Amino acid sequence: MKANAIPLDEMQLLREENAHLRTQIAWLKKQLFGPGKSETLDRAQLVLTLGELEKLAAERPVETITYDRAKGPAAPRALPAENFAHLPVKETVVIEPAAVQADPTLYEKIGEERTFEVDVIPPQLFKREIVRPKYRHRLDRSRAPLVAAAPARPVAGGYASAGLLAWVMIAKYCDHLPLFRQEKMLARWGAKITRQSMNDWVRFGAEWLEPLYKRMQHDLLSGDYIQADETPIRCNDPDEKNGGTTQGWLWVISKPGGDVVFDWRLTRQHGELTSLLKDYRGILQSDGYGAYPAFAREHDGVAWVGCWAHVRRKFFEALNDSPKAAKWVLSQIAKLYELERQWDEANVGEQRAALRTEYFARPLYWLKCVVGRMQKAVLPKSTLGLACTYLLNQWEPLTAHLKHSQTRLDNNLVENAIRPSAIGKKNWLFIGHPGAGQRSAVIYSLVVSCQRHGKDPLAYLRDVLTRLPAMTTKDDLGPLLPANWSAPVRPALLA
Repeated sequence: MKANAIPLDEMQLLREENAHLRTQIAWLKKQLFGPGKSETLDRAQLVLTLGELEKLAAERPVETITYDRAKGPAAPRALPAENFAHLPVKETVVIEPAAVQADPTLYEKIGEERTFEVDVIPPQLFKREIVRPKYRHRLDRSRAPLVAAAPARPVAGGYASAGLLAWVMIAKYCDHLPLFRQEKMLARWGAKITRQSMNDWVRFGAEWLEPLYKRMQHDLLSGDYIQADETPIRCNDPDEKNGGTTQGWLWVISKPGGDVVFDWRLTRQHGELTSLLKDYRGILQSDGYGAYPAFAREHDGVAWVGCWAHVRRKFFEALNDSPKAAKWVLSQIAKLYELERQWDEANVGEQRAALRTEYFARPLYWLKCVVGRMQKAVLPKSTLGLACTYLLNQWEPLTAHLKHSQTRLDNNLVENAIRPSAIGKKNWLFIGHPGAGQRSAVIYSLVVSCQRHGKDPLAYLRDVLTRLPAMTTKDDLGPLLPANWSAPVRPALLA
């Protein structure tokens, strides 16, 4: 061996380090230039870091291995006639040939050619007059004049209808339009309405919806299975210097096929989860954040189960770094999901736990053995090393699914429920005040639950905000919950 030759073991370590550095470069570029979290990163610092990493990686070239993922068949594209078949025909235009118009008696109709075009009628503000005739007694003029009571409305003494309140809330929390954009849109549609007025309406609407929100929360915590997650949102804290923003959190609980309940907290501390779940007893599913296993340890009757989707994502990120190893792990996880799909189609019900124990035991045994060997053979901070460590650290909650029939393998349903808030905060950037966070949580809970149950959120809020002001504490709120609500046959008077 030459005097300046590098030992094989050291060469292998250098190659792994080089591959890890290249992976870091790819990740940083994605954060800086791609659809990642670039708004939270210092671009100047990223550029400097990229330069240093690229220079270091270039000094040690390494063989690269590519991984081509097979693409499935493309989904068939629907024809326009199928896409718009449900739209009503507002206008029919008949175009006769010029020769027929000149002398109709010379021609007889044998058929017709039909096509269509899709048009739009811009929104328009309008007034609804409410007339209450006033009467006096013919025989006894000393009696006070008689007039019908004013209808109960969500904004007492104001001019906003339940329909207008519903539209403002849906525009912000479903269509992600900040109030200042709505202000400009409403001006084009017929009248100037200030964003301050709309902000007040959102507050009034959230207050009316809060009893429904609390009922949904109570029903979830009374069950035996919930999925939980949390997402950060900035808020404009008046205590911050120079009007700066601070970090807040929307915590979310749900269950498959059930309602979705958001809750606003200023921190992500473990105690926030305890105050949110209170005395909950049952299955708690989440990612690996430490608050969830801590809650399960501190409360009897709580079983913590993990999320296989988080494991899969980490090995998917390792594909470029270690394609063969990551691909094998992904194939094993895919087998678990394929079995779950078959059991869903067969509607196995309470037999799922027994089926999981029978069919998952052997694949999971080998998965743990192989991943354990992988972990020892790679750098701990490489993408594959991190994925292996995460899987092994989460092994107990991940395999806890074998004891339960009602759980899903992952937390994707509740993560999908969070997406509207993630899209919205990119448009309106932050919540205006810490106190407004819970109002957003209430509205998100009702709107997202409507979407999960296949209900039109605008029609729902329009109807519910019309009916709630006329109800009392003795009235049953059950029919107004998103899961139970049905659209009225005829629109309410003040919809």
